[in-house]
Amino acid sequence: MLVNGKWTEDWQPVQAKDEKGGFVRQTSSFRNWVTPDGAAGPTGEDGFKAEAGRYHLYVAYICPWASRTLIGWTLKGLEDAISVSIVEPMLTKQGWRFGDYPGATQDHVNGTTYMHEIYTRAAPDFTGRATVPVLWDKQRKTIVNNESADILRMLNCGFGDLAKNPIDLYPMEKRREIDAFNDRIYPALNNGVYRSGFATTQPAYEEAFAEVFACLDWVEPQFQDRSFLFAEHPTESDIRLFVTLVRFDVAYHGLFKCNLRRLFDYANLSAFCRRMLDWPGIAETVNLDHIKRGYYSIESLNPTRIVPVGPDLAEIFKA
Repeated sequence: MLVNGKWTEDWQPVQAKDEKGGFVRQTSSFRNWVTPDGAAGPTGEDGFKAEAGRYHLYVAYICPWASRTLIGWTLKGLEDAISVSIVEPMLTKQGWRFGDYPGATQDHVNGTTYMHEIYTRAAPDFTGRATVPVLWDKQRKTIVNNESADILRMLNCGFGDLAKNPIDLYPMEKRREIDAFNDRIYPALNNGVYRSGFATTQPAYEEAFAEVFACLDWVEPQFQDRSFLFAEHPTESDIRLFVTLVRFDVAYHGLFKCNLRRLFDYANLSAFCRRMLDWPGIAETVNLDHIKRGYYSIESLNPTRIVPVGPDLAEIFKA
């Protein structure tokens, strides 16, 4: 991690622990917002006006948080307005790295090798982990925001007419329901799989494990009579759910010890994932090779770094 702008410690998955040995996630550090007129958003300062070509998105295919933003970028049709760089899947001693692995890119904006160099360009004395996603301002040469929930929401409305597609990922009339759903699945499922995988005590693991499957059991019947949660198209709640589900049998079931049931055992959730993958543009944001190689490169969980051959996701997601 970075301490006062210096790389001082090899990358480790567990950032902090609570008193029970449970995994605690780092809080995002940059919370400015892009808005159509450059006015300040819900947090941060003003001066980040939506302009074509001004902003750059750094993501990882392996990371569900980054994938939220990549799906939002695709669904809104912002490809011509915001450029993108994708890190390699394997986590190195210095964290995320740019390179030539198939599907990854170089950092064509800042010319860096590691993601942590982006952070020290924005804040030379930064202390913390260099996470993705990151929304970068090419004009001011700084990080606008590194919180996926914020970035997804600003991609939906902050870029105004620069978005080619009118799809609304956060419709006004459904915002209360969307917020409530998001608040429920984040600790139990989205972060719950990490709390299970990175727990350092048996009680912390079992608590997270139980919450993961209680949440899946709660969500499964909600798709009995509907294709998406709150609209006739995906909203941000569908995106938040999907990015965890699509990784479940690939990584969380085995490596993260969430092995009571597979996604395949949930008929409605499996069908939901197929609908999401069939939605124009979404399948291109899912790189299963990156996901498998990325998770199984976490040395503390998989010292040999052997990547399993299965599961057969063509079977799981077949119509």
